[in-house]
Amino acid sequence: MSAAPAPVSAASVPSRWAQFYALTKPRVVQLIVFCALIGMVLAVPGWPAPDQLARMAVACFGIWLVAGAAAAFNCIVEQSIDAKMKRTAWRPTAKGELSNTQTLLFSAALCAAGSALLYFFVNPLTMWLTFATFVGYAVVYTVILKPLTPQNIVIGGASGAMPPVLGWSAMTGEVGPEALMLFLIIFLWTPPHFWALALYRVEDYRKSGLPMLPVTHGNEFTRLQVLLYTLILFAGCLMPFIYGMSSWIYLAAAALLCGGFCWHAFQLWRHYSDALARKTFRFSLIHLSLLFAALLVDHYVL
Repeated sequence: MSAAPAPVSAASVPSRWAQFYALTKPRVVQLIVFCALIGMVLAVPGWPAPDQLARMAVACFGIWLVAGAAAAFNCIVEQSIDAKMKRTAWRPTAKGELSNTQTLLFSAALCAAGSALLYFFVNPLTMWLTFATFVGYAVVYTVILKPLTPQNIVIGGASGAMPPVLGWSAMTGEVGPEALMLFLIIFLWTPPHFWALALYRVEDYRKSGLPMLPVTHGNEFTRLQVLLYTLILFAGCLMPFIYGMSSWIYLAAAALLCGGFCWHAFQLWRHYSDALARKTFRFSLIHLSLLFAALLVDHYVL
């Protein structure tokens, strides 16, 4: 059995609201909602009508609630692991500021509220897809895949790639090929993004006992995988242009951003340093954000 979390002084404990908010992993959820919003906007030809804007707002809020619920549930499952890692030791569950019962009730309330909003005010398909994403991340990835295989982030990346599909279905009531292309981009982006992080956090993962790729296969092999995935990602990011979903504006942005990601990965492969791994990880966030922003600009300019 793992040791109980060390008690914390009352002066150092954040407010209860701040603790619950921290469980939702706000930065991660913000990126999820942003990608879902892009899917919504791209699904609507031209400028959205007032009723469509209202649906987008409700859908974003519902997806935010369910994504926050999944994050909170993840904190329960990984409480002992989080306590061993510098990157996650601050979480309220890892520090013992919130009990598992409190966290589970909070997660269930968020999931129920978000699912109800999506079912009654958006459409049932979006609700079921969002709930399936919750199960895929909180149960299939966190409970089963993450502690079992170094390919956890590859297989589990399917859950993280779902936001644009959720956004598309919210506005159309179906899943079109355009949504699947957006899904593919995030699916291919996820391994090099997380493995760059795992490279400079390898000792944390080693202590936690998680079989992340740098732990099981070493630094050099992981760097090669990062490079290969960025090359495959480059090809995947060209699909919206090839399919006719976007124009030259997006193509130019995708070429620059993917070229930059490949260059970072190449440098990381040839001359490793923790600083360069951090730089690659941070660039991956910029890459995805600006890539989807370019799709948005392209959608309205042409």
